[in-house]
Amino acid sequence: MTGASVGPVPKPRARSLVVGVGARSGASADDVLGLIEETLREAGLRTADVVEVATVDAKAGEPGIVAAAARLGVPVVTHPAAELARVRVPRPSGAAAAAVGTPSVAEAAALIDADELLVPKSRAGGGRAVATCAVARRSSGTPGVPGVSGEKTSTPPVTDGSRPFTMAAMNPPTWNNESAGDDLRHHGDAEVRGEDLTDLAVNVRAHTPPDWLRQRIAASLVSLAAYPDGSSARAAVAERHGLPVERVLLTAGAAEAFVLIARSLPARCPVVVHPQFTEPEAALRAAGHRVRRVLLRPEEGFRLDPAAVPEEADLVVVGNPTNPTSVLHPAALLERLARPGRTLVVDEAFMDVVPGEREALAGRTDVPGLVVLRSLTKTWGLAGLRIGYALAEPDMVALLAEAQPLWPVSSPALAAAEACMEPRALVEAARAADRITVDRAHLLAGLAEFSEVQAVEAAEGPFVLVRLERAAEVRERLRLLGFAARRGDTFPGLGPQWLRLAVRDRATTNRFLQALDQAVQALPAGTGRR
Repeated sequence: MTGASVGPVPKPRARSLVVGVGARSGASADDVLGLIEETLREAGLRTADVVEVATVDAKAGEPGIVAAAARLGVPVVTHPAAELARVRVPRPSGAAAAAVGTPSVAEAAALIDADELLVPKSRAGGGRAVATCAVARRSSGTPGVPGVSGEKTSTPPVTDGSRPFTMAAMNPPTWNNESAGDDLRHHGDAEVRGEDLTDLAVNVRAHTPPDWLRQRIAASLVSLAAYPDGSSARAAVAERHGLPVERVLLTAGAAEAFVLIARSLPARCPVVVHPQFTEPEAALRAAGHRVRRVLLRPEEGFRLDPAAVPEEADLVVVGNPTNPTSVLHPAALLERLARPGRTLVVDEAFMDVVPGEREALAGRTDVPGLVVLRSLTKTWGLAGLRIGYALAEPDMVALLAEAQPLWPVSSPALAAAEACMEPRALVEAARAADRITVDRAHLLAGLAEFSEVQAVEAAEGPFVLVRLERAAEVRERLRLLGFAARRGDTFPGLGPQWLRLAVRDRATTNRFLQALDQAVQALPAGTGRR
C-alpha cells in the first residue's frame, strides 16, 4: 500500500466475555455453538471476545459443550453445583434445580466469576431446551467479587444518554421474549383454587364485598335485559378523581387495560420495571412486542432509579405500590420517567390501601403521557366481577376505547363501580387502609422473630414480600398446616427463595405465625427462631 497514512495502531481489546452454558445429555456441538453465536450476535457482541465457556461440573465431559468451546478456541471452566446454587440469577428454573442442583446453570456459571450479566438465559430447542446460554462480562479480566451477602449478582441498571443503548444498560433486559423463562400467567388464585386453605396468596381484602355493595350489585340484575350503559359510572369515577369524563375509560378489570395498551400503542421500545405484576409483560408479549426489563434489586430495597430506564423507551410500565414488593415509589420520582413521546403507565391497583393515597398520580393532568390504572378488585373483593379503569389524556382514552369490544363492562360491574365512588365507600376504604396498616405492622413484627426470614420492611401495600432459604419446602409445609402463600419465583427478578404474604387480621396472622414456626422447625438443623 502506498500513499496511505497510518495512524496509531489500536490496542487489541482484551477478551472479557464469559459464556455460561447448560445442555441436555447428547446436545450436539452445532446446537450449543449455534445458540452461543446467535445469542452473541443478537446482543451485538463478538465471539472473539469470549474468554471461556463455563458450566456445572456434572457437564464437564458433555461432548457438545466441549466441542463448542474448542471451536471458539476457549477452555471449558466448570464449577460445583453447590457453588452455582449460591449465585442469585434472574431466571431460575425449578426443573434445572431438581436436575443438577442449581436454578440456572447458564446464568450462574456466567456470573460466578464475572461482574455484569449482559444477556440472560437464552434457549435452543423450544420448551424442552436442548441447550441454554447466558453471557456475562468480566470487566477487569479477573474473577468478579461477590455482591451483598456473598452472592454474585448483575450490576445495577446504567444508562448514558451520550451513548446508544446496549444490553448492558439493563438489569437484565429481555430480547427473546419466548425464552424469558418466567411463568407470567401464574397468579395467586392458583394457590388456593379448590383447596380449603386460609388464603394468604391472594391480595383481595378478606370478608368482601360488604353487604351494602352486594345489595347494589344484586339490584342491578333487574336490568340485565338492557345493554350496559357506562355513562353514570364513568361520571362517578371522573368526579372521584376531579377529572373531566373524557379522561376516564372503564375496563373489565385493570388487567384488560394492559391488553388494550399492548394492542393499541405502536411501542418500539417497551420497558417493564420488575419485579411487578406480570400481566403487563404478558400482554405486551402476546401483542408481539419485544419487551425489555429493568430489574430492581433487593439489596437496594427494590427502589427505582429513573436513570435505570433507557432513554429510548417509549412505553414504561411500573406499579405503585408495587406487587409483589409492596414498595411505594415517590410520585416525584415517577414523574421523572415522563417525557414527550413516551407513555408512562403507572399501575395503582393497590393505591387505595395506602392511607391518604399519598404518592398517587391519579387525578394529575400535568404529567405528559401518563396513564394511571386503578382496580376495584382488591379493596372491594370484586375479582369475579372484573371492574377497573384507566385515567389518561382524552386522545389516549379514545385510542384505547377503539380496541375494546362493544359493551366491555357488564351492568353489575358498572353498578359496583358507581357505588364504590360514593362518599361512604371512600370513607370505608380509608378506614380499611388504616386497619391494614396496623395489621401489616403486626405481621412484620411477627416475621422479625424468625432469624431466617428477611421481609421487605418498607411495605406499604396489603401484602409483604419475604425471603427465606428453602421457601418452596416451607410453602408446602404451610399448605399441610392449612395456609396458602404466594410463590415468588414467577415474578421476574425474584427466585424460589421468595414468598408473598397477604396481610390479614391479627388473629389470622397469629395462627399463621404459629404454622410458620412449625414449618420452619420441621426443616433440617441450621434454621430457627431468634
